[in-house]
Amino acid sequence: MIHDQVPSGAVSTKNNKGTMLVLSLLFDGIGMLSYVIPVFAEVTDLFWAPISALLLLIMFKSTAGKLASIFGLTEELLPFVDVIPTFTITWFYTYVIKGGKDQ
Repeated sequence: MIHDQVPSGAVSTKNNKGTMLVLSLLFDGIGMLSYVIPVFAEVTDLFWAPISALLLLIMFKSTAGKLASIFGLTEELLPFVDVIPTFTITWFYTYVIKGGKDQ
């Protein structure tokens, strides 16, 4: 009997899609936490902006991920626009509109 072997590093697309959605919602939530402490918010954004840009690059490897990381960095550095859920919008574009083809 011949068994189809799946590479040990392979992750199913459906599992990856769900994991990426949860991570996207989590990271958007972290980005919005800066509104909990009003005065301290913009200072924390200075630290979160490059981290979020790097996470977007790692999570979404397509051109959309590169553009989202630039947008995310800019969005986090600008005051009062942290409410834009960059991670979730990028996930929606990648997995719903594009069908996850570039991942």
